[in-house]
Amino acid sequence: MPEKSELEEIYSAIDTTARVLDVPCDRDKVQPVLNAYGDGIASGLMVFTMAAGESRRGDFDYNFTVPADGPDPYAVAVANGFTPRTDHPVGNLLSDIAERSPLQFYGAECGVVEGFKKTYAFFPLDDLQRASKLADIPSMPPSLGEHLSVLAGYGLDDNVSIVGIDYVNRTMNVYFGRFSADHIEPGTVRSLLRDIGMPELSDEMLGFTRNAFSIYPTFSWDSPGITRICFSLVTQDPRALPAVLEPEIGRFVRNTPYAYEGEDDRILVYGATLSARGEYWKAGVYHRRPAEYWSKVQLFDKIVN
Repeated sequence: MPEKSELEEIYSAIDTTARVLDVPCDRDKVQPVLNAYGDGIASGLMVFTMAAGESRRGDFDYNFTVPADGPDPYAVAVANGFTPRTDHPVGNLLSDIAERSPLQFYGAECGVVEGFKKTYAFFPLDDLQRASKLADIPSMPPSLGEHLSVLAGYGLDDNVSIVGIDYVNRTMNVYFGRFSADHIEPGTVRSLLRDIGMPELSDEMLGFTRNAFSIYPTFSWDSPGITRICFSLVTQDPRALPAVLEPEIGRFVRNTPYAYEGEDDRILVYGATLSARGEYWKAGVYHRRPAEYWSKVQLFDKIVN
């Protein structure tokens, strides 16, 4: 186990962020998660994230990484009673990916209120994976394979950096990165959305996508279509989102604590998310970040207007 002070610092940061967002924080719910993953959490990446809008208030997530040579974070969650074991393919996907692809580290996502939600498989940034290879995994949603030709047509096949697995909603995300500016030109984005059956983005969100460093669609075992798509960017500029956003995002990005030395500003991740039901914004604050990983992530110091 890491030093008690390290886990206490992380819990204190979660509690502080909960107060910023008026979210109840129960130590008896959060501390067991920190203890279960403690050895890896203390030295890994940690991000606090929230989604804007009335229907999404009342909780926020803490995301963290743990070493790839350590325990499977889904298995840890099951063993500790954070999530039930399931025979659904979602329960096998993380281990199936780990058996077939190199990993830089694992990740997990937990809601302060809702508890354990997701795991992540992070691939080395110098060895990004092919979506077509991932689609061959038996436990993968068939809908990924059904969209390979469309994704490949937009240059989104051989640059998968992360896979996220949602055990609550039984969905998964494929994160595409390392693409050129042509891939996020407004006309290209409009065409991509049309080809995957999504509605058009608002002008505000379309403008935001010009700075995206990652595009990640959501796939389900229960639907043939792409259920959601998000465009995200990493920046130190809290003004990178349109000024009309809900006020809780402003409070969140200005007041959430961070714990990296030599930085004058919080490092933020913003997301523009679109589904058939509409669009919404997400925001995250990096609380901790390992330098060896961060040096390879594209940070937008200047936002394109």
